[in-house]
Amino acid sequence: MLIKYDHPTRILLALDCIIFGFDGEELKLLLVKRNIEPEIGKWSLMGGFLNEGEDLEVAAERILYERTGLKEIYFEELQTFGKVNRDPVERTVSVCLFSLINIHAHNPDAAKAQNAYWINLKNRPNLIFDHNEMVNLAIERLRYKAALHPIGFELLPEKFTIPQLQKLYEAIYDMPLDRRNFSRKILSTGLLIDTGEKNENSITKKAILYRLDQEKYQKHFNAFLNFMPDVSLS
Repeated sequence: MLIKYDHPTRILLALDCIIFGFDGEELKLLLVKRNIEPEIGKWSLMGGFLNEGEDLEVAAERILYERTGLKEIYFEELQTFGKVNRDPVERTVSVCLFSLINIHAHNPDAAKAQNAYWINLKNRPNLIFDHNEMVNLAIERLRYKAALHPIGFELLPEKFTIPQLQKLYEAIYDMPLDRRNFSRKILSTGLLIDTGEKNENSITKKAILYRLDQEKYQKHFNAFLNFMPDVSLS
């Protein structure tokens, strides 16, 4: 029979989720307006606590589903935050995650039930505790990962145009990208499948609608070492 460790201190384990979404124009964060103390009425990341007998990854999937209504969405662990006084209520260690979702695919009722709203990343409010630090770190990680791997597709609808994809990456990096270089680089990856359809909502000439080759995407996700094309500020 195993003897329990002699350590009576109670320490909670939280999971704080940085949920990025893209609405076709802007990169956004799913944030909650707190209705409990402390910091009632202020903005917070979405999150929850690890349950007894629950694996960490299972807890993350549960929390993301409860907050967005989506399953099998992209997420990865960002960093663990464990300063003694990071939560004024009691000692809480937080495992921070960041997730990417198609903003139009999530269940808006799930978010509303949590008092959550999509907020433009550029205009995000000041957040409670150490959540600002978490978001800043997540933005750095997103930009780094998007430069190496095709994770940006997680933020797009099933069918999209290359100009829509370019808008996404311009939102991620907060800078304009050269149109011809971007299009050439993206098509050279072999990840796009021409659907044979055109974007009927285009205000200019109708752009080709593509979809992601999911098999290639999953198989070669880590094979891209320089996914993003050169950028131009002009």
